[in-house]
Amino acid sequence: MPLLELKHISKSFAHAKGVLPVLEDISFSVEEGEFVAIVGPSGCGKSTLLRIINGIVPATSGQVLYRGRQVDGINLECALVFQSFALMPWLSVKSNIEMGLEARGVNSKERERVVNFYIDKVGLDGFEEAYPRELSGGMKQRVGLARALAVEPKVLLMDEPFSALDALTAINLREELLDIWQAPDMSVHTIVMVTHIIEEAVELADRILVLSSHPGRLTADLKVNLSRPRDRRAESFNALTDKVFSLIEERA
Repeated sequence: MPLLELKHISKSFAHAKGVLPVLEDISFSVEEGEFVAIVGPSGCGKSTLLRIINGIVPATSGQVLYRGRQVDGINLECALVFQSFALMPWLSVKSNIEMGLEARGVNSKERERVVNFYIDKVGLDGFEEAYPRELSGGMKQRVGLARALAVEPKVLLMDEPFSALDALTAINLREELLDIWQAPDMSVHTIVMVTHIIEEAVELADRILVLSSHPGRLTADLKVNLSRPRDRRAESFNALTDKVFSLIEERA
């Protein structure tokens, strides 16, 4: 049984001129321990699909199954990292990270232990009492990542998490994300990430799902048979990157 399964997911939104279809008949599964990247043209519904998986946005039709059971409402076994950081500006780093734990009724002593663990994991030691306005983009995203990890999800959902960062910071955070994903002392070993950067998908993922545009349909499911760590200068890396780019361009 796959950890996560989508069956014939479609999504439409009400529009001034009628109904706007965003996603159409999308089906795929994710095994426990997989790193799956979703790519496609701008506006193809990638972020909407991620929110449907999490249960934030309901599908118009179709099913999302988690461990074989239909998900109705927010799936508390998932956590979402946003592109825009989505931090509370009036809260410190520590308070931002413990938000989810507090909402779930975790007592203060346990919150302290968990928050300190993940602050260390994402490299935020010494910034516990800082506020978002005092942090760089990379540090803000570390806070967002720690907040998602702190609720100890089984599936980590990431919506273009590094696209707002400078190139060097993004490289460092991608490497750290792989370390977290592979670490035996972490609760999360399954990641589904939306990205518009094809090289990022090839570098990180076990599988790459390609969506078409308007409405988004699943047009390719590619296995990434490259050993880690991956060399972005290797011929095989560039060949797969070119293949994914061609598929996106063709389906756009």
